[in-house]
Amino acid sequence: MLETDGMRIDGATLVSRLRELGRVGRDEQSRLSRLAVSDADKAGRDLFVQWARAAGLDVEVDRVGNIFAILHVANGEPSAPVMMGSHIDTVTDAGILDGCYGVLAGLSVIEAIQASGVRPAVPVAVAAFTNEEGVRYAPDMMGSLVYAGRMDVDEALAARGTDGTVLGEELTRIGYAGSGMARFPTPRAYVELHIEQGPILEREGIAIGAVENLQGISWQRVTVEGVANHAGTTPMSMRRDAGQAAARVVTFLSDRFKHADASTVATVGCMEFHPNAINVVPGRATFTVDLRDPDAARLTEEERVLRGYLDQLAAKEGVAITLERLARSEPVSFDPHIVQIIEASVHASGYSVRRMTSGAGHDAQMMALVCPTAMIFVPSRGGISHNPNEHTDDADLIKGATILLDVVTRLLDDP
Repeated sequence: MLETDGMRIDGATLVSRLRELGRVGRDEQSRLSRLAVSDADKAGRDLFVQWARAAGLDVEVDRVGNIFAILHVANGEPSAPVMMGSHIDTVTDAGILDGCYGVLAGLSVIEAIQASGVRPAVPVAVAAFTNEEGVRYAPDMMGSLVYAGRMDVDEALAARGTDGTVLGEELTRIGYAGSGMARFPTPRAYVELHIEQGPILEREGIAIGAVENLQGISWQRVTVEGVANHAGTTPMSMRRDAGQAAARVVTFLSDRFKHADASTVATVGCMEFHPNAINVVPGRATFTVDLRDPDAARLTEEERVLRGYLDQLAAKEGVAITLERLARSEPVSFDPHIVQIIEASVHASGYSVRRMTSGAGHDAQMMALVCPTAMIFVPSRGGISHNPNEHTDDADLIKGATILLDVVTRLLDDP
């Protein structure tokens, strides 16, 4: 166990809980798929609530199913808490740490404060936000989006899932449809602890990442309309091949951003051909483009460049190309004061630290809209996440939770 000003994280309990929660939602092949508001999600929620209540915390659930476990101040008067949190829903065939680490480490922080005998003058809370991953219901980060007032709660509750279910009805079915919104004031600060989900900390041998910003994200769907034709009788020079045009876009994006100093990243993650037959020139191709950059102007510029390239490609290949925006989030700069507190805490603990950009979306980007916010990263082995091989050493998990404890206690003392 590591100590901070007489308080210490119970590392064995934290790691044990992560593994126990990681067993919830396994299928016959032992794949972890705890999709939002599913039966498996209910079981995971029940476990977290059980642990929170056993710690003597008050538990609130709002209308969109966000769970808040709160250590109130001695006089019981509602006041703005220092909040931690993340999510416990997963992607399909997931690892056990993404999101869950931030929630359970937050619970461990509160328990460490309680065990010290200190009763803070400011409430401390940990949140488990609904549907961060966005696998079953869109958009992702839905719970924190609603909490931050950037999505109407009734719109969220009406969201229809990939399986045809309605989110509000499913929340009621599993017993997590709260009657109102959170009954405490807007947090005075929010700190989210997370595995990096990338290779930088491990590659550079750095213990802790102090996350100072988060990339903007642009999701677009591209549809290429060509002419389906016989694969053997249509000369290459006379084809209007939607598949070939789609492939050119993939190559264009790769070539544009593969140099080492590029800050923009681009991914074509989904692609479908029609009629999707081995002996037919594709008449239609539909694919997605995920663009990310921490600089708002660069992200906008790359969207413009992509659109210009698609126009040129359409003319050259004799196809029609349409572009549909699926989602757009602006880059987020986290609170400089909290980032400095994270750095100071790490330095005081004798660990190495570097400032970082988050390449993934997190609930913290929504919380940053309503209160001072920052994130803490710990290394991910091989940079792997959203994958059963997702791994962070136990010592690093405990180290990150100890830094979170120190940061939270410093924020509690902030005027």
